[in-house]
Parts: sequence; C-alpha cells; structure tokens
Amino acid sequence: MGSIYLIRHGQASFGADDYDVLSPLGVRQAEVLGDHLAELGIRFDRCVSGSLRRQQHTASAALQRSVAAGLAAPELEIDAAFNEFDAESVIHGLLPAMLPDEPDALTILGNPKEHRAAFQHLFARIIDRWVTGQYDQPNHETWQGFVDTVRGGLERLLAQAARGDKIAVFTSGGTITALLHLVTGMPAGSAFDMNWQIVNTSLSRLQFRGSEVTLASFNSRVHLELLKAPELITYR
Repeated sequence: MGSIYLIRHGQASFGADDYDVLSPLGVRQAEVLGDHLAELGIRFDRCVSGSLRRQQHTASAALQRSVAAGLAAPELEIDAAFNEFDAESVIHGLLPAMLPDEPDALTILGNPKEHRAAFQHLFARIIDRWVTGQYDQPNHETWQGFVDTVRGGLERLLAQAARGDKIAVFTSGGTITALLHLVTGMPAGSAFDMNWQIVNTSLSRLQFRGSEVTLASFNSRVHLELLKAPELITYR
C-alpha cells in the first residue's frame, strides 16, 4: 500500500498583520520534523505543498534537514487544492448575522492575540455554522466548495501515484479536517472537533491502494515531544 503523509505547517504569525509567515518557532518545528523523518529513513517519492507561504516554508525547512542528513528529496510540487480555507471570507460572510449574540466579536477579531480564548470560542461558533451549509453567503467560500476542492487534490494525487509511493503533503489544519471528513465519512462537525487538536508540524497518514483510502494515523507529534520542550507544541 502507498502512504500519504499529511503535514500541518509550522506555527504561523497569529495576530500579526500577515499570518502567512512562519514564526521563528514555526521554522524550528519544521526543522525538528525534518530531522525526525531523516532518523526514520523515510524517503518520499513525491512532495506536494499548497501555495501558501507557511506551507511551502515548512516543506523547504523540513526537506533541507532531511537532505542534509543524506536522504534524497524530490522537487517540491505546488497544488493550491491543499491550501487552507479562506477564514477571512468565512468570518466576513457569517459574522454580521451573529453580532446580536456576540457583541464583543469585533473587539476580539480586532486583536485576537490578546483574546486567544475568546477568539477560539467565537471562531468555533462561526465554523459550526459554516459546515451546516445553512448560512452560505454569495461570494464567500462555502464548506462544500472547500471540500470539493480538497477532494480534487486527493483524486489527482491518487491518479498519479504508483503502488507503494510515499507522498508528503504540506498543508493546513482545515485541509486535513476536510480529508478526515472525506476518508472516514465522519460528520463535518466531528471532524472539526478533532481539528482543534491538530499540532503544528504534526503527521497524519493516509494509506491507499488504487482509489481506496483509509486513515492510518492522526496528529502524531512525537518528533516534538521527544525534545521535552513544551513550547514546541502549538496549535496555530
């Protein structure tokens, strides 16, 4: 059977003007992952990333460490199907109708770094509405549209894969959530309950035979835990 390793990007710049940049800790997480993959002797037949900078930077930092340890790595391919969903679009589409029940929402969103717990509560409420499809707004990304895009990326991977291939996909938490939903059939809400637990640079693995795909492991972070440095365990 072949394997698809789903790798969440390293810590991004939460609360900054530009989120799509790895923090110094995010770079370190990616390097630790690369060292771990090299120690395991995992040689990828293909490496794919979404087009977001935090995804590509995670890939390059991890693969550079593997190459430095003597493992060959294929050229990184870019497929935007593995991008994160457009959270800004989702928030802007759904928040106005929620403001009567969330009077502090604009303050929280204006400075999420200073209101982390409140932001997570608000964002989870928005996502709960989003995945139902009942509140879809014109010109804003829908959950079903996002899932269809991710499904297309997975189908392309499988169509191009050889038997026994090991494929790395550097992606994001929402994309991994959509894949959990597609592969296991679990409801979207249940998949997002798991999403909130996905650690930066964690490894989840899908196994495939032809077009048949199963979940083999989820959210492994042993490469970070082995260093016994709690600050390496982050979720954004």
